[in-house]
Amino acid sequence: MLLLRRIAIALVLSCASLVPAWATPLLLVDRDTLQVLYAEDAGQPWHPASLTKLMTAYVAFEEIAKGTVTLETPVTLSKYALSQAPSRSGLKVDTSVSLEDALYILIVKSANDMAVAIAETIGGNEASFVAKMNDVAQRMGLTATHFVNSNGLHDPRQVTTARDLAILSLYIEQSFPQYMQMFRTSVVRINGQKLESQNEILTTFAGAIGMKTGYVCASGLNLVADVDRNGRRLMAVVLGGSSGRDRNERAAELLLKGLSGSASGTGQNVLALANAVGAAPVDMRPNICGKGAAEYVKAQEAVFPMGLKGQPSYLTDTIAAVEHVATDLGRMRTGIVLPRPRPAHIPAFPVQDVAENTATEASLRPGLELAGNPGIPYPRPRPVFR
Repeated sequence: MLLLRRIAIALVLSCASLVPAWATPLLLVDRDTLQVLYAEDAGQPWHPASLTKLMTAYVAFEEIAKGTVTLETPVTLSKYALSQAPSRSGLKVDTSVSLEDALYILIVKSANDMAVAIAETIGGNEASFVAKMNDVAQRMGLTATHFVNSNGLHDPRQVTTARDLAILSLYIEQSFPQYMQMFRTSVVRINGQKLESQNEILTTFAGAIGMKTGYVCASGLNLVADVDRNGRRLMAVVLGGSSGRDRNERAAELLLKGLSGSASGTGQNVLALANAVGAAPVDMRPNICGKGAAEYVKAQEAVFPMGLKGQPSYLTDTIAAVEHVATDLGRMRTGIVLPRPRPAHIPAFPVQDVAENTATEASLRPGLELAGNPGIPYPRPRPVFR
């Protein structure tokens, strides 16, 4: 079926005299067993776009656990942070929010300015924070992943794979389950603004609990989606979608195949999947933002019409949006260097070398064993906005 799908795409595009089509990397993983239920081009290097923010969040969670920052630490938007291209938070220069609220805005709105503000708060500058991101990637064994910035705005050197993104997402859930509520939230309200997620899976697919969307021209439309349903805990990764519909419906199709048992498994652990290390990342820009983009999208629609007008859809559930209310702490400036003490930190948890993972291990071994530790701060409960 997949071979026929590829042939069909190639034939349509050939007739249209367009650039060649790329197969969309797809990955379906059982989050309990780490078993790969389906994989297609899961090790192909790809630009992560805003899926980068999964790592930005993980580093922030890790620094909270270390005690270098807290959920209440003010995150201030600098001029440099606000210079980032949209999507943005809508806040003004020198405005501050708590790190907790900053993380909600980062994840839900996918705000590029907030990613940089968090990086500057934790690392002192974005470059130092990105070094932490790459250190974590190495410890996790993300062999095809490299970060250049904290928000995912396009840089040809910023690369990952579906396999690496799945492992990163698994680490977030295993090490920091107390923050998973951030990933299932669809709306953040602040200063009268309604900052909405682009992750439509959250409100149209029963059991969806996260994780993140991403898009730049060079990547196409990306998605990591976690679902808990009927005792099954699955994750789908879709990279290079030609539209939001294409990306979301493909993810839903994967998840439903896993839930129904029709995607029964490849016999591989996700850690054992091979990355095409050193291969060039696919550049989707000609197909997504080039002159032939409209024809390319039309060709993809012909091959995969789910969700189009008059066609059936996998996204038929109606789920109430989870909302979070953030607080603008006002302007905190300027010219005054606020004290930011960094007391000597004695690790409460052993830092493990994740590179020791072997391809046959059945469990993740994160940099910090934190899950379930009562000393780790949890986000403060907020009332439901009405």
